[in-house]
Amino acid sequence: MTADSTRHAMSPGPDVVVVGAAARDIWPQDPRGWRLGGGVTYGALTLARLGIRTGVLIGVDQLARDAWELDLLRDAGADVVTVPLEAGPVFNNEERPEGRVQTCLSRSDQVPVHALPSAWRAAPAFLLAPVAAEVGMEWAAVPAHDACVVFGWQGILRHLFPGERVWPLDPTPSALVARADLLGVSRHDLPHGLSLAVVASWMRPESDLLLTAGDRGGVLLRVRGGRLAGGRVFPAIPPRVDLDPIGAGDTVLASVLAARIAARSDAGRSGRELHLAAQAASLLVERLALDAVPTLKAVRERMVDPAG
Repeated sequence: MTADSTRHAMSPGPDVVVVGAAARDIWPQDPRGWRLGGGVTYGALTLARLGIRTGVLIGVDQLARDAWELDLLRDAGADVVTVPLEAGPVFNNEERPEGRVQTCLSRSDQVPVHALPSAWRAAPAFLLAPVAAEVGMEWAAVPAHDACVVFGWQGILRHLFPGERVWPLDPTPSALVARADLLGVSRHDLPHGLSLAVVASWMRPESDLLLTAGDRGGVLLRVRGGRLAGGRVFPAIPPRVDLDPIGAGDTVLASVLAARIAARSDAGRSGRELHLAAQAASLLVERLALDAVPTLKAVRERMVDPAG
């Protein structure tokens, strides 16, 4: 853990802690040959720019430790604790008409629980946002029993072998799935033969399942007593220009959490949280790379003037 963490004991605890490893995505347009990505970076920056007091525990390999994108998090007001990794996740992403083709160039070391600042353990919300299964099952026991836990499930549903195309792993019950109050996953990461009723039986008795489907929007399903109990479909909001879809799902999940934290309750289920999330994702894809994550001001302006 770096000296970044020395000031955190002096500052108020975060309203949400985001955990994961920063991915380096190959990107020839950048002089470095890569850009910083992954659920932890997109999720944390979304929360911070939407005005939520955010703490970020982020694993970084040697090349990512001085990445300028980390300053975007700090400039947005997030408290950043970096965890040096010998190996971090590295991917090559190719967008094709039939969907994204992703190749693994490096797997990731685990982000250890002991790296979490002790003052952050009492945070009222956690976003566990792996991209390469670097958030282990032991993290399920870290948040307080009454904390809201959001888990980006697709980050552990990937077969990763350096030099090979990334293939989905079959979902199974796990401690992280069972602890999540809000479970987020792309519909494309769930096999067609897997019943959502079965997924609900793996989840916390009172929880929600957020399924995203890219430009088709998604659905937020309620789970009550281990069974599906209704939900709400939300359409995607067409962007003015579609430049870069990477990070959109992470932004949707983090935006829903931001709305719930801001409301201090689950009252956002009326649909406002989903509208906020769809607007944020629409703005994100209109620009390139991590700095495309919109601010609360930008989201509000788009809500008032969708064509502006």
